[in-house]
Amino acid sequence: MSSTAIDTSHGHQGEHHSRGFVAWCLRWITTTNHKDIGTLYLVWSLLMLFVGGAMAMVIRAELLQPGMQFVRPEFFNSMTTVHALVMVFAMIMPAFAGFANWMIPLMIGAPDMALPRLNNWSFWLLPFAVGLLLLTFVMPGGAPAGGWTLYPPLVLQTGDSFPFAVFAVHLLGVSSILAAINIIVTIMNLRAPGMALLKMPMFVWAWLITAYLLVVAMPVLAGAVTMLLTDRYFGTSFFSAAGGGDPVLFQHIFWFFGHPEVYIIILPAFGIVSEIIPTFSRKPLFGYAAMVYATASIAFLSMVVWAHHMFTAGMPLAGQLFFMLSTMIIAVPTGVKIFNWTATMWKGSLTFETPMLYALAFLFLFTLGGFSGLMLAIVPADIQYHDTYFVVAHFHYVLVPGALFMAFGGAYYWLPKWTGHMYDEKLGKLHFWLTAIFTNVTFFPQHFLGLAGMPRRIPDYAPQFADFNFMSSIGAFGLGVSQFLFVYVIIKCVRGGPKATAQVWDNPAGLEWTVPSPAPHHTFDEPPVIK
Repeated sequence: MSSTAIDTSHGHQGEHHSRGFVAWCLRWITTTNHKDIGTLYLVWSLLMLFVGGAMAMVIRAELLQPGMQFVRPEFFNSMTTVHALVMVFAMIMPAFAGFANWMIPLMIGAPDMALPRLNNWSFWLLPFAVGLLLLTFVMPGGAPAGGWTLYPPLVLQTGDSFPFAVFAVHLLGVSSILAAINIIVTIMNLRAPGMALLKMPMFVWAWLITAYLLVVAMPVLAGAVTMLLTDRYFGTSFFSAAGGGDPVLFQHIFWFFGHPEVYIIILPAFGIVSEIIPTFSRKPLFGYAAMVYATASIAFLSMVVWAHHMFTAGMPLAGQLFFMLSTMIIAVPTGVKIFNWTATMWKGSLTFETPMLYALAFLFLFTLGGFSGLMLAIVPADIQYHDTYFVVAHFHYVLVPGALFMAFGGAYYWLPKWTGHMYDEKLGKLHFWLTAIFTNVTFFPQHFLGLAGMPRRIPDYAPQFADFNFMSSIGAFGLGVSQFLFVYVIIKCVRGGPKATAQVWDNPAGLEWTVPSPAPHHTFDEPPVIK
């Protein structure tokens, strides 16, 4: 049996040499290997970072000074809408899906993902979905401009691009659900002998819980956008008050998806932090079981807090109280996690390589973003903050230092394992400091803009907001330009550099550090036994 396997692989190599570019393209299009698909996800996510980032640059260029500067208001609104959709669905979720594909089989001692063909399909749905979304810019009436939340009745005014945007969201949802099912099946069925659930690495736990959230949340979004579609083209009145519907119903359905969604984005980041901090503290993770239970509690509670986005929509007092208190309770398990990460570092032998710097920045800035979230959870305060730039500042402080920083941190942490080369530590640290400084210069002033009453999603503003907007825009341009350095670091690392050992770091824990660097195309044909 083994000899035939060897023969076929030699045959394949011969084909690669003879057909050259076509064979190379086909290899990447048809691959079912988890490492290849992980790489595709990560490269795609990096590309989308620049597409979504370019839209953010348009937004910040327009807001550099008061008055209408560069673009028409409706195009500005399209930018705010599509920037969010691209960043959430096409950049950050695929980035963590890339980490999952690459690392979960290595961490649990599996030869591959459980459903490799489904894995290939869930990736290749992405480019088509995003292509549909971006094509809306050249359609009559322009791209969707009603905000990424797609609230009716405003979103129903979208031109001919409306069904394409809805279909794009559907495809993105299908891609996520398929990936989630694959991850659940892999973790449940392919763990190495002896690896009980409570012996799994924290990253694997984070992804298992995230995958369940995806399976719960994504169909709800699909239902909501389908109802929008039938309202627009088939004469139904789910959300039209004239026909007996209710636009607030859409908000409830959307945020029932939307709030678990923000935890779908952040839980894998929590998993990466839980891998990085113990490695560079040279200590095991403090309170492992508490971390697992806290992650599961966050996931459960994320489903009962959705209406905190709707305090100004005319909710009865009992509803306001329930959602205010449940939102405050969700801060408890998150606080447990932050305490445990801090306790892991306590009396550890810390070194500050680039992944650790990102993990520490995450710890500080994500906590700050969490506190501004607690301010928004207080109903009487939220009535003042709602729909101002304070909300924008809050969610960018949890999404950029939360999710994006950990995508960077995870990339630096595992890049030597993937490529077999060490990245340039000096350039990595330079990229970190530029990113961290400009993130704060961009988003911190937005708290003050919000407190002063500047509404979000507007292309023009009163002169009293000019100074803070100027600061914010300068920060954004700096943040955008700094990311080209990240691309350079990656290309330099892939092309060569100091050879990485199998362990890469000083005594890290986990199965992925037992395989050589670069990780071979096939790993764990014989499953390792966990003692």
